[in-house]
This record gives sequence, structure tokens and C-alpha cells, in this order.
Amino acid sequence: DEVLSGAGVGEDCAVMKLKEDEVFVLSTDPITGTVVDIGSLAVTVTLNDIASAGAEPVGILVTVLLPPEITEAEIKGMVRQMEEACAENRVQIMGGHTEITEAVRQPLISVTGVGKAKADKLLLTSGAKIGDDIVVTKWIALEGTAILAKEHTKRLLSRFPGHFLETAKGFDRYLSVVKEAMIASGCGVHAMHDVTEGGIFGALWEVAEASGIGLDVDVKKIPIRQESVELCEFFGLNPYELISSGCMLIATPDGTGLVSALEREGIPAAIVGKAVEGNARVLRNGEEIRYLEPPKTDQIYLVKGEE
Repeated sequence: DEVLSGAGVGEDCAVMKLKEDEVFVLSTDPITGTVVDIGSLAVTVTLNDIASAGAEPVGILVTVLLPPEITEAEIKGMVRQMEEACAENRVQIMGGHTEITEAVRQPLISVTGVGKAKADKLLLTSGAKIGDDIVVTKWIALEGTAILAKEHTKRLLSRFPGHFLETAKGFDRYLSVVKEAMIASGCGVHAMHDVTEGGIFGALWEVAEASGIGLDVDVKKIPIRQESVELCEFFGLNPYELISSGCMLIATPDGTGLVSALEREGIPAAIVGKAVEGNARVLRNGEEIRYLEPPKTDQIYLVKGEE
């Protein structure tokens, strides 16, 4: 209902109206690391960003740049994926732009998400406070695992059975964090950050940097699926620096209460550390201690030779 004017032939702008006590929440993201399920992925990662601010996603604007050799069937498939992802989240495609251009070598979709939130309920990545528990939902490396399994199936079948790869490909059903964001927003959390490029190590550093806090994190408590471990070992990747949509990083004064609330709704979660005074971002792995560094290039880009 907030969308007064949406997508239409010849319409250059979308129009949206909010109530007096509400604010707009905006986020934008391109999909460049894969073309597999690019339509649904483009919508999901942007809605995750909106949800991580404690906001309700309302609509999206979509820019689609396509190479000349694209087929009509491929375009329809991408649009169908976007429509289905929007329908699942009660979100409207408000407008956008589609173009065939030699400027791109593969389909590129950039989505701008529009959400709304009560002005006094907005959550920012910079909101983490000293003493907060650091909670991670579901598992890290979900998105990267699904991409690797889908784009390198033939290569991986030399090592892994087909049913193993099908399980890994199915990780894309976990990529939305909208549900856990809604639950967490009602539990008095201080900050949320969806774990995307740079993986969990990148997300931890970003929350700490934005909030001006230190961290003490037990790496062994960070949840990860065995499929992710084995695929990363095959490609020589670090799963803690692998793109991880589907995993939410949350700073909260009551980690135990939040984990219980999430698990009651069927969402696994774990307390992995604590926000502490100072600037040290400590990673503990048994007796080994290391320190977080600023995010580097995501591990997914280190894999060459797509099929």
C-alpha cells in the first residue's frame, strides 16, 4: 500500500509514502560473483540488508544489464526468479531499468531495496555495545557453498558423490535472513549485520570497526556445515572469508535469550564471542590466538575455471 506509483511502461520514477513516525531504509547491491540463480539471489541479498537494519522490506528497484548474446528464455527465467523472491517476502518490484549492452560480458543485476522502520526502532551496524554477546545464526559460508556446488559440479563429482553436492546446492534455501531479523528486532538487540562478501571474519571486523569496540571470539563456536568445510578444502579456500548470505551476525545484551527465541522458530544460532573494551579483535582457536584484519577479496573470486 505504501507504493503509490510502481513499475510501468514509460514511468521514470516510483513513488512511496510513509507514516509520520516511519523512516525510509535504503540499500543497494549488485550480483557479480555468479550467474546461477542470479534473479533470486539479487533480491535476497538486498532484502537481507534492509532486514539487518530492523526494517520491513517494501519494494525494490532493479537495474538489469545484459550481454547481446542473452536469450529471451534466459531473461524470462531471471525475471521469474525475482518475482518469486519478491512474492515470498511480500515485496513489490517498484521500477528499474533493463538494457542489452556490450559493456557487460555476463548478466549483471543491481537491486536497490526500499524498506520502512519506526524511527525509534532502527538498528545500525554501529550499534554494538561493550558487554554484548555476539550471536551467529544458521551457518557461515552457505551462499559460497551453494555457488561452488552449482558452478563446478563436474569438477566436484571427481571427489564427492552426487547426493553430497545436491545437499550443498540446496543451501540456497537458507539465504534469507528476513525471518531471524524480525525475531531479533523484537528481542532488544543492539546491532545486526548480514554476513556477505568477506565472510564471517569480514562481518565481525565491520561491526567492530563501525561500533568502535573490541571483540573476543571463539572460532570453534562459529557454526559451519561439513559440506562447506569439504568444498572449501577441495578448492583451498578459507570458509571464514567466504561469502555467507543466510547468516546474520547480531550484537545483543542477552545472547542466551536470543538464541532460545530463534531456535523456537526453527532457526539455529550460537553465541560465538563478546564485545569488549579497546580495539583488539581477538580470534581464539584452542591455544592459538590471532587478530582480525580488514576484509580482503572474497574467497569465491579465487576459484577459476567456471563450467
